[in-house]
Amino acid sequence: MDKQQAKERIEKLKSVINDYRYHYHVLDESIMSESASDSLKHELTLLEEQYPDLITSDSPSQRVAGKAMNKFVKVEHKFPMMSLQDVFNRAEVEAWLLRINKLIPTGFANRQSQEFFVDLKMDGLACALVYEDGVLIQAITRGDSKVGENVTSNVRTIENVPLTLRRPTHFEFLLKGRTEIRGEIVMFKKDFIELNKKREANGEERFMNPRNLSAGTIRQLDPRLVAERKLHFIGYDMLREDPGDLKLFTEVYDGMREAGITVGKPAQTLFSVGEVMGYIDEWSEKRATLNYQTDGVVIKLNQRKLYSALGVVGKTPRGAVAFKYPAEEATTIVKDIVISIGRTGAATPVAVFDPVVVAGTTVQHASLHNADEIDRKDIRIGDTVIIYKAGDIIPQVQSVVKELRPDNSKRFYYETELKRQYPELEFVRPEGEAVYRVKGASGPILLKRGLEHFASKGALDIDGMGEKNVEALIDAGLVQDFADVYRITRDQIKILERFADLSADKLIKAIADKKSAPLSRFIFGLGIRHVGAQTAIDLANTFKKLDNLGTATYEELKAVEGVGEIVAESILGWFVDDDNQALLAKFRQLGVWPEDVKHVGGKLSGKSFVITGSLESMSRDQAAQKIRELGGTFQSSVAKGTTYLVMGAKAGQSKADKARKLGTEVIDEAKLLEML
Repeated sequence: MDKQQAKERIEKLKSVINDYRYHYHVLDESIMSESASDSLKHELTLLEEQYPDLITSDSPSQRVAGKAMNKFVKVEHKFPMMSLQDVFNRAEVEAWLLRINKLIPTGFANRQSQEFFVDLKMDGLACALVYEDGVLIQAITRGDSKVGENVTSNVRTIENVPLTLRRPTHFEFLLKGRTEIRGEIVMFKKDFIELNKKREANGEERFMNPRNLSAGTIRQLDPRLVAERKLHFIGYDMLREDPGDLKLFTEVYDGMREAGITVGKPAQTLFSVGEVMGYIDEWSEKRATLNYQTDGVVIKLNQRKLYSALGVVGKTPRGAVAFKYPAEEATTIVKDIVISIGRTGAATPVAVFDPVVVAGTTVQHASLHNADEIDRKDIRIGDTVIIYKAGDIIPQVQSVVKELRPDNSKRFYYETELKRQYPELEFVRPEGEAVYRVKGASGPILLKRGLEHFASKGALDIDGMGEKNVEALIDAGLVQDFADVYRITRDQIKILERFADLSADKLIKAIADKKSAPLSRFIFGLGIRHVGAQTAIDLANTFKKLDNLGTATYEELKAVEGVGEIVAESILGWFVDDDNQALLAKFRQLGVWPEDVKHVGGKLSGKSFVITGSLESMSRDQAAQKIRELGGTFQSSVAKGTTYLVMGAKAGQSKADKARKLGTEVIDEAKLLEML
């Protein structure tokens, strides 16, 4: 291929690659696979290496990070990057509108002040991209609104920032002269979570939140580090030398889309305060589904000429306000630190604290991740801590307010607490890992033990899921967690050594029949530490729904009969564990969910039973289950308040003597059957 042919091929490659980027980042659609796009980029790079003088600054190959810089150069903004006045409720929105209506200059109709352009306020790093004749020449941070820093080398590595604006259909003037596009640099929640997982696995400190990470990344002097982190630019405004080029903010967004800039999809034009507040309420719930963090809604007058004519107060334009959602940080007091054992044997510390509202939801516990994290932040029981939500979703402890620490506080020694909370278990911390695990209990061993319990008669009672079959399913790799039981097929089972066609059919039917178990059996089957069959019944009768139990407070749990501090902490710890939350989500996705409790009570309600000796008509477990189904309580030993002691065959006298001493009525099996 000669130079002229290479030049033509390079131009075509650049066009196709940029078209792929536009469809992927702006339109959320893929016109080819990522691997195909990478192959085209590779071909482009090879041609440019062969003919270096054909390389242009807007080539996709030039996103590659260059050498580290010594410092950032200060740059004066051509137009100040102003901040917005915050409002927090409808009354303040209405007061803002009342103020600007009084200030509308002559020549503007009042209806123009009732045409609003709204979009979600992204929580990232504000940045201005400057294009000259459609080519990116500069990227500047907000700074103090008048002077920012030149971060062009870093921003060029962001994949969704076009190095050359796409030719718009209706806004061709954007490719002539100076076009400044303003927006936020953000990290998507999924990328933030994934990055923290990798850092934790490497024993590195976790990042606090996506916003701080985005800002810190862009201010790195080495563009290669920036290129390693997945950042995105989302535009919210566009400025031209001639203000008349763009008459509405609606046109600004249309122009940015056509030019290849990613914009907020929730943006809308609305025509009353009522519609604006409806939008705010709608996205208060839905914003958790977005890729990026948001802390509010930006409300602007859609008419840009009126917006400019209203002027500025201090550093804020009169024509816009930012409605702020409830604070994403709050303080509370750590009441306890509970260590939860996940299904893989990992010991995860969980902070239990007084309920506090963060980002509009009540939070009462948060994962502390591992012993190193506790030591690094020096978190102690009794500390006042700052809570925030990582990615709008996951509650985290940001830091300790040490000035409020009690005088008698003690450091939290992790290994000491492991021995206190789990005296019967041994723990090890594998070299190079941050997590303690149960010694001698690998994931499969714990899973086998847990699944046997989940399928047992006292729990979901899945016929055919005994010890040997459970081992066969797990050893074959068909089951990675409890929920996977409901995904296995007849064809997968029948090829296993223990199963023929008939037994495979029976097991599949038995599993399908138990997709909606009684709530108490489901709770018991989950294997929450210290939650026995009777406690599971009491929890089910109290909370009625599994979701209610999962969001119950420490005080609400302790109020349940038979649930003390240890059991309450164990329940809180189970529901905050990431693996367990993923398991519940998987159950729900597969249509497996316990029945809500519709009616509480029965003819044995308020009566408690102890059985000693053997029964002829049924096993002790069967009798216990029947008692519970009728609202009664089954106990393992006689205590003050026990209603009946059932004397079976070959019963000893010690329990009978204790029963008579405590005033407990002694009955035989025939009397029990009559009551049942």
